Amino acid sequence: MLAGHPYTPVLILLSAVIAIVLAIMVLSHMIGTSRHGHRKDAPYEAGVPPLLDARRRFHAPFYVVALLFLLFDAEVALMWPWAVVFHRAATGQGAIETASAGPASAGFLLVSMMIFVALLLVGLVYEWGRGALHWR
Repeated sequence: MLAGHPYTPVLILLSAVIAIVLAIMVLSHMIGTSRHGHRKDAPYEAGVPPLLDARRRFHAPFYVVALLFLLFDAEVALMWPWAVVFHRAATGQGAIETASAGPASAGFLLVSMMIFVALLLVGLVYEWGRGALHWR
């Protein structure tokens, strides 16, 4: 039934991974030793005993910088596939087909990326002006 199906290798690999993970977990539980105590059950983080409460508040700029990093990281991740499609369209090797107007031209792709980058730059200038990049 699944012999000719294109996803058969994926199913075999997935079942092998699940079987190996379950076997490792069961064997480590059966063979491993279990010691408990005050030192063994204490929280551990990077080799340093915890000094403060883990639920303390962080300053908002920490989160803003983290979100800005994610935003620009996602921008770069979107630029790689766009660059491949743009290169194909610019060299005449074929481009993506749009639903209404046929193949997208290199000019259209370039303008759309310029608008995308311009919107991101407006957001960056706004955050820069608000002091989000000034670490206090």
